[in-house]
Order: sequence, then C-alpha cells, then structure tokens
Amino acid sequence: MSHQTGIVATDELRNFFARSKDGSIRTIKVSIQNEDLVLELSAKTRGSWEQDYNEQVLPLLEPNLPTYVFYRLDSKNNMGYEWVLISWTPDFSPVRQKMLYAATRATLKKEFGSGQIKEDLFGTVKEDVTLEGYKKHLVAQRAPPPMTMAEEELREIKERETRTEIGVDTRQQTLQGLAFPIDDAAINRLIQLRDGAVSYVQLKIDIGQERIHLASYDNIKIDQLADRIPSDAPRYHLFTFKHAFEGDFLESIVFIYSMPGYNCSIKERMLYSSCKSPFLEGLERQLGITVSRKLEIENGNELSQDYLFNELHPPKNVATQQFARPKAPGRGPKRTTRTTNE
Repeated sequence: MSHQTGIVATDELRNFFARSKDGSIRTIKVSIQNEDLVLELSAKTRGSWEQDYNEQVLPLLEPNLPTYVFYRLDSKNNMGYEWVLISWTPDFSPVRQKMLYAATRATLKKEFGSGQIKEDLFGTVKEDVTLEGYKKHLVAQRAPPPMTMAEEELREIKERETRTEIGVDTRQQTLQGLAFPIDDAAINRLIQLRDGAVSYVQLKIDIGQERIHLASYDNIKIDQLADRIPSDAPRYHLFTFKHAFEGDFLESIVFIYSMPGYNCSIKERMLYSSCKSPFLEGLERQLGITVSRKLEIENGNELSQDYLFNELHPPKNVATQQFARPKAPGRGPKRTTRTTNE
C-alpha cells in the first residue's frame, strides 16, 4: 500500500482501533512520532457525547503542536458507532508539522475505517473545536450558500455525476442517473399491475427520504386516466391500456412521466428526470414488467384512447410520389446543334 508520506499506524494503534469500536471508548488521541502514527491517550465513556465533549477533547489540544483526536458520538450507522475526526493544527505550530499532519490524515482515516467517520472537524484555535464550535460546523455544513438558479442546477448535475451506486431495494447512482429504493407497498402494487390485478399505479419520490413511494392505485379505464394526473406535482404513472389491434386483444403497459412545467422546484425536476431511466430498468429487470411505451407529458389533457393507440401503433406513412432529382448542370445528354444548308 502506498501512502502520501509513508507514515503508517503502529500495530499497537491498529489493535486499539479494533478494540475501541464497542462503545466503551469515547476519545482517542493520535500523534505522529518517529515516522509512525501512535496512540497517545484515550478516555472512556462517562456521560452522553455532549456531556463528555469539552471535558475530554479540549485538554488534549496543545497550543503549538498538531494532533488528531477521534471522538465517538452516540449515533450509529450500519458499521457501528459514528466518530468525529478532529484535525488540530494550531496557527503557531511549525510549518513542517502542519504539512506532515495534513498529508497523513487520509492514511489515518483508512487505518481507522473511513465508514465510521461521520464528520471531519478542522481547528486552528480552540473555539473551532469546542462543542459549540462543532455544532456551528454542523449548521454550516447543512446550510448551502446562496446560489442563482443556474448555479443550483449545475450543482445538482455535478452531484448526480459524482455518486456511484440501482435497484428496487438499494440506492445507487450511475452515469445514467440516480435510482432510489422503492418501498414495499409500491412494489406490491406494481406486481399486481404486472399480474393484471390492477390497471393503474401512481408513484411519487419522497425527496427527504430519497425513496419512491406509492401515491395511489386503482382499476380504471382510459377515460378516467387524465383525471389522475396532478397539476401541481411530478409523478410516475403505469397504466395498462387494453385495446384491439389487427385482430388481437392487447394489454399494453404504458409508463407516463408527468411534470407540470415549472410549477415544481428545480430539485424535483432534476430528481424525477434522473431517476426515470434506472427506475424503468429496475421494473423490467427485477419485477419483470415490460413497458410498451414511455411518455412524458405536462398535463393529462391529451391522454385519450386515440392518443395512446397512436403512440403504441403509429399510423403507417402513406406512400408519396417520388420526384426525379434534377440533373446537375453539364451532366445531361450532350446536345448537338444541327445546321441547315441553305
């Protein structure tokens, strides 16, 4: 394994990291000594994370020496307890030390386990890393700077392109778009649609939860479809269109993406657009639902029997007369000039 500085954790520190994840340890101080990351101090849990914070963190910070402090929160993710990594680099510490600690931080995170580090907190004065300073950091992280509409759209596009994992039950992002998990109620109704038990399912994206939820379902006919399209919110719709074509009775599943113009926020427009393709791929690959036609509309006014029929079975073009292409100048038969003898 290659590292930016060549500095790695000692075996003692690695072993301590492994033992410290059970919730008994609240604070770990790590420093760089003799080209190694070493365990300097640790403290056990006494109260809640807020009660322990200033009492355990602040005494570990020296005025002229950088250091790292891992501080355990009381919250958990799927890997265990979540931690804050405090990178302390006081203004008056030697420049070489500042550079060394900055360059080694990524290595330290790998040694500890990046998946359990919830926040990175940087401080040059103690006010930056007190409990109040940490809470201010959280507020600042969650509050985006004021942006123009164009800047916000650009930010959404960049976020969409940089995430990495799709499916009915997992969230993933690819270059083709973002896929949110679909809740169980929606999956059950989609399966019923596939099996012919219902003819209509409407789905909505919960932006806060980043999930696709069931909005409504029913057995309806084509003349009732237009009334199901909201005028103030985007939606995904799946409708089984029953009709006859060339002597056969067909039940074609049509996907309709309704987006009522600019009545919706930029984020809604971006998310619905980004989720559409992965959602349709998941329907076919994981639920076995074959979509015969995909439509995008602003409102339900055009959703009629004739409209869906013509979208599924476009009228054949009537043969048009073929016009001869004019010959280019100088490419026709050679002209001859006849002279008459008088």
